[in-house]
Amino acid sequence: MAKIPENLHTPINTAYPDYTLLVGSVLSDGRAQISPRGSLYVYDSEHFAMWERGRGTTNENLVDGSKLTILYRNMSLQVDGPLPRGGIARFFGTARLIKEGPLRDEIYNGIIKHEQGRDPEKKGFAVLIKVDIAEHITGDPLSEANPVKP
Repeated sequence: MAKIPENLHTPINTAYPDYTLLVGSVLSDGRAQISPRGSLYVYDSEHFAMWERGRGTTNENLVDGSKLTILYRNMSLQVDGPLPRGGIARFFGTARLIKEGPLRDEIYNGIIKHEQGRDPEKKGFAVLIKVDIAEHITGDPLSEANPVKP
């Protein structure tokens, strides 16, 4: 079972506005859709959470079980840090849509204030992403116990 290393939780959760997390999904015609996500954060060591407020193609194609890719790049974490090769981490996961209930509210309350302000009426929905693979840009497993040497 893949995990989001604890030493990346804070850098990811405080990425905005200096760093952008990108989420990749697959459109119905097979093309990749890459979108910046200010609402994405580490929910726990096995999940990311995000608020989907969009009205475009990502929203139209996002369903329970959608396969998603998350790319995080932070150059300050390279060399002797947790992401030595290019400051890049890549996560592959599976989406679970939460359109009502307390978990939806919890995820909304966990997103940064800037993103809450973009959907103050909470018209969107929550997405919990179960991490299946966590890796360095090299494809090596990403973990605090297995750092990759530059």
